[in-house]
Amino acid sequence: MDVKAAGSVAQDQFSKHAGRRKVIIDTDPGIDDMMAILMAFQAPEIEVIGLTTIFGNVNTDLATINALHLCEMAGHPEIPVAEGPSEPLKRVKPRIAYFEHGSDGLGETYQAKPNFQKLSKDAADFLIENVTEFPGEVTVVGLGPLTNLALAIQKDSNFAKNVGQLVVLGGSFNASGNVNPAAEANLFGDPEAADIVFTSGMNTLAIGIDLTTQKMTCVK
Repeated sequence: MDVKAAGSVAQDQFSKHAGRRKVIIDTDPGIDDMMAILMAFQAPEIEVIGLTTIFGNVNTDLATINALHLCEMAGHPEIPVAEGPSEPLKRVKPRIAYFEHGSDGLGETYQAKPNFQKLSKDAADFLIENVTEFPGEVTVVGLGPLTNLALAIQKDSNFAKNVGQLVVLGGSFNASGNVNPAAEANLFGDPEAADIVFTSGMNTLAIGIDLTTQKMTCVK
């Protein structure tokens, strides 16, 4: 298992890749994920080749609608969106953070439905297809529970080694969790999936709540 806790190593990892990096964002948008995806769209060194959706901030159906809406709003309707399952691997009721993001996941702004459709293939198959086509070249950014990644690993024994890098927003290394003192929300959302991913041998960079709760202030 090659799992690194993020810090200065994050910049080193990204600087090793020349040219535009192919990225698939596995997401549960959610206001925070929407902002992250918009930043990725604007980054000249990143080529977002697809979004895969999962429950977390909202249910999976709504995550897909929000992802499609974001692509359309940002002028990228060509970016494919593939939908994942509606529940964790153990098929228990998922924990949905409507209390953080509103019933629509976008702060009760109730955007119009997108004019584009999701892919017919599911998220795991989309992930497998792309990392197989571009072995070692695709970075997967996991912004929610890791269910789609775990399913891809279970479906394809070569998936983990074909992923160039997995960047996970999740975990807590030197801080308390945000669900309970011992758990961070994304990994808590499907702990069995997290176990499969983190023990798969995939090249993984974990960005824990330690970093996401820090505040940087510039004094001029």
